[in-house]
Amino acid sequence: MEISRQLGLDTEIAALERDFVAGRVDSPQYAARVHELWAELTDEHVTGAFEGAPWLSGIRETWAEIRAGGDYCAVVSLSPSFFVERLLGWGAHAAHGSVFPAVPFTEPVNPAGILDAAAKVKIANRLCEEFGVGLGDCVAYGDSLSDLELFGVVPVSVAVNADQRLVSLATHSYVGRDLRKAYELVRAAR
Repeated sequence: MEISRQLGLDTEIAALERDFVAGRVDSPQYAARVHELWAELTDEHVTGAFEGAPWLSGIRETWAEIRAGGDYCAVVSLSPSFFVERLLGWGAHAAHGSVFPAVPFTEPVNPAGILDAAAKVKIANRLCEEFGVGLGDCVAYGDSLSDLELFGVVPVSVAVNADQRLVSLATHSYVGRDLRKAYELVRAAR
């Protein structure tokens, strides 16, 4: 959404988002259409989108606290990897997104690199193996319907400003703009 705003494509991305949420397009179709929309995308646009995104406050502080406690934080998103991977600089141990070609685009998007809800679970399993933990040790935070499958396999989950379908599956629910407060729901319960 933020990348599209940088390119002045608010109306187009809103229509595509509606199609995606309604199930009229799947993740690879979405990626192909967004790739077309972003034909003029530059690294400056991506930087502007990242810096201007309405991030929750307290992300860096929460991840620092998680790290200090000897735990891991990872981000798995359907968003493009070239956007998501910027969160490594904020303290995430891992950041995975849909694999798009390098910006500016000179190649088509490969559908095999586009994530979906099932891919989030596969990546979570792979990260658990890498970090030496089990899914039972994990807490999932999410806001979108693509988090439904992940919330189904992780014992503790926090729906953050989420769709009611995700809220109904979550262990905890948070509405607000501060990740520290969402994180506190889990800390207080343990």
